[in-house]
Amino acid sequence: MNLKSLLLVGGALLSGTAASAGGFQVTLAGQKNNGMGGVGVGLSLDQAAMFYNPGALAMVRERGVQIGGNVTLARQSFRGQFGSDERTLRNSIVTPFNLYAGFGPAEGKWRLGIAVYTPFGSKLQYASGWEGRYSLTDIDLKSVFVQPTVSYAITDQLSIGGGPVILAYGAVNLQKDISIGNYPDGHVELDGKAEHKVGFNAGVFFKPSDKLSLGVSYRSHIDAHVKDGTVTITNTPTALASSFAATKFDVTLPLPATTSIGVGVMPNDKLTLGFDVNFVQWSRYKTLDFTFDQNLGTSNKSTSKRYYQDALTFRLGGQYKLTDGLTVRAGGSYDNSPVKDGYVTPETPDADRVSGTLGATYSFGKFGVDLSAQYVSIKKRTQTQNELLNNGTSLDRVAGTYKTNIVIPGIGFNYNF
Repeated sequence: MNLKSLLLVGGALLSGTAASAGGFQVTLAGQKNNGMGGVGVGLSLDQAAMFYNPGALAMVRERGVQIGGNVTLARQSFRGQFGSDERTLRNSIVTPFNLYAGFGPAEGKWRLGIAVYTPFGSKLQYASGWEGRYSLTDIDLKSVFVQPTVSYAITDQLSIGGGPVILAYGAVNLQKDISIGNYPDGHVELDGKAEHKVGFNAGVFFKPSDKLSLGVSYRSHIDAHVKDGTVTITNTPTALASSFAATKFDVTLPLPATTSIGVGVMPNDKLTLGFDVNFVQWSRYKTLDFTFDQNLGTSNKSTSKRYYQDALTFRLGGQYKLTDGLTVRAGGSYDNSPVKDGYVTPETPDADRVSGTLGATYSFGKFGVDLSAQYVSIKKRTQTQNELLNNGTSLDRVAGTYKTNIVIPGIGFNYNF
């Protein structure tokens, strides 16, 4: 009995089917940005600049507080290569959120801020009895990041900023069935919390004229580590108890660094356009290695191949101020998947994706309400048994076709002072 056939946690530490970025990266960090295809690196829209480009925060005129949330409604299906039935995942809802507060003198050159957001997290629940149940049946992932930020305007045109990015909370619960020869299937559940980790986010913002702005930002990688996670195994025969003795696991997942460049164009006082390119360094994610406190199967270690490749995301969006109180937005993005053919896993059934977005803000005095909506189409992705055999991944993947569509409504509230 091969260990890889017993446990496939994939990118399960903090991953899952992402809402709007390849692999397991999610960018739903700002409600205004969400309505504009996710652009923001070359713009200074509001306090969410702390996430997109900390250098732009000093150029945000208003000090303020804002909070927002989204609901991801996904329809995901799978059809096995050697089966005729399409398996539709059970309905699940994920609610990423964001909170920003920016402070500083009204006419000063600096801004301080605090950001709280959820860039990783998902929930998948496959249909009972599906072909990949020995790889995955359920996964529930949560994460919260905190980012203190400082930004300074060196001149009226140039500003810089940055701050530590703290993995304040991360949790995973993963479940799968176990095939035990002539015995009924067993079941395994992994549950753990990630250790606190620290990276950084930094950026530069340049606005040479009232009609043009440029930005560059860099978000460092973080190695998220679950130590002493709990292994719970049920419905296994007493005669094979020694093969299912593990009670704890350790695993590290590399969360990739991202370099972004952005351009903002303001043809007039009412219209703002933005274009971003994100370069995500997925290539450092080569294998996922687990260590157990006792044997699970024939060993206390497991290695699962990933061999991700670096990927680009292209984003385009704009907003138009219809009245003093109402601003409307639209945008879209194209996201290259970092997952190569033959390496698609059930917990991250990733493929190239296209998204379209709409949004609006209605302001009354110092208060405002932000609305956004996204539609994400993840392209149909097929991998064959021959590909799995050639890559040596046939023991922890499933041959077949995945298809996912996601609808993401969002709402936010802001107060400027």
